[in-house]
Amino acid sequence: MGYIEVLPEFGLVADPFLGVVTTMGESLAPVIDKVAELEAIADDIVGMLSAEGNFLASFKNREGVLGIAGGVTAFWYGMAIGLFVAGIILFGLI
Repeated sequence: MGYIEVLPEFGLVADPFLGVVTTMGESLAPVIDKVAELEAIADDIVGMLSAEGNFLASFKNREGVLGIAGGVTAFWYGMAIGLFVAGIILFGLI
C-alpha cells in the first residue's frame, strides 16, 4: 500500500484507499498553529464589521474607535464627493 505526499514539509500524506490525509510520523502542530492564527484574524475582520469590538493589535479600552473612525471617514468622503459634484455643476453653469 502506497501513500501520496501532500505536504512533505509537514509530513502529510494521503491514503488513496481510505481517502484521508494523515501524518507520516510527524506532528501537525505547525499546521494547527497556523489555522488558529488565521481563525483569529478572520474573527477580527468579522468583528470589525459590527464596529463594537476592537482590533487584535490595538491598545486596551479602545472599543468604540471603529464606529468613530467610520463616521469620520464617511464625513470626509461625503465632503469630497459633494464638493466635486458642486464643482461640476458650477463649471457647467458658467
